[in-house]
Amino acid sequence: MRIEGKNLKKSFTRLVKDETLKKRERKESFFAVNDITVSASEGEILGILGPNGAGKTTLLRMLSGIMKPDFGEVCIADGDGTVLHDEKSIKRNIGYISGNTKLYGRFSPRELLYMFGEIYGMEEAAIKERSEEIIKLLDMESFADSRVSALSTGQTQRAGISRCLIHSPEIYIFDEPTLGLDILSSRTILDFMKNERDRGATVLYSTHYMEEAEFLCDRIVMIYKGMIIAQGTPASLKEDTGASNLREVFLKLINDREDKSDE
Repeated sequence: MRIEGKNLKKSFTRLVKDETLKKRERKESFFAVNDITVSASEGEILGILGPNGAGKTTLLRMLSGIMKPDFGEVCIADGDGTVLHDEKSIKRNIGYISGNTKLYGRFSPRELLYMFGEIYGMEEAAIKERSEEIIKLLDMESFADSRVSALSTGQTQRAGISRCLIHSPEIYIFDEPTLGLDILSSRTILDFMKNERDRGATVLYSTHYMEEAEFLCDRIVMIYKGMIIAQGTPASLKEDTGASNLREVFLKLINDREDKSDE
C-alpha cells in the first residue's frame, strides 16, 4: 500500500513571555507542521528525521489519522492505486506505534494481543494463531504471560509493538520506537522493521537517531521547525552535502539555514 500526505499543515498555540508587558505571557500561534508533502510505497522504509520539537510526531499522527490536519490531505491507496475512503478499512491497514504508548499494566502481552484482536473483529482461532506468531517474532516467549507492569523498558516496548501487529497491517507508522532502549532491544525492533519491509509492507519511521536511520531507511525526509529541509536516499544526501554521515548532513543543512537567516 501507498500512503501520501499532501501539503499538510497543523498549528498550535503556546504561551510566550512578552517583555512589553513586564514578563506577562501571551498566546502565540505556530506551525508544528508547515506545508509538508511526503509519501511512502510498499516495500519501502521512509525515515522521518529531525530533533525533538521538529514536528515529527505531529506529522505521523496526521498520517495515521489520529490527528486531523488544518490544511492538506492524507491518501492511502492499495496496490492497484485505488484510494481507500472507508475509515474502518484505513484503520485496519495501519499499525501506529509510539515509544510513549501506555499499556494496561495488569494485563500480560498475550492478553493484550487477545484484547486488540477482538477490537479488530478477528476470530478467536485467528487471534490465537497470530498471537503465537508475534510472540515468536518479537522474542517474547519468556515474558508473554507476565504482567506488563513487571516488564523492563525493552520488553514493554515489544509488547506495545505486538498489539499493533495482531491485525497484520500493510502500513506501519513508528514514532521513536527505540527511544531509551538498550542495543539488543533496539536491534530486535529494527530487524522487525526490515523484515516487514522485505515482505512488502510500507514503513514510516521517525527518529532523531541518525545512525539508526542510515542503517535502516531506503529514503530520508529531514524536518526542522515544521518544514522539510532535505529528502533523498542516505547516499544522495551525503553526496549533495559532502558529508560522511547523516548526522553531518543534518548539521550542515541547519548551519546553512541559520547563516542565511542572519544575513
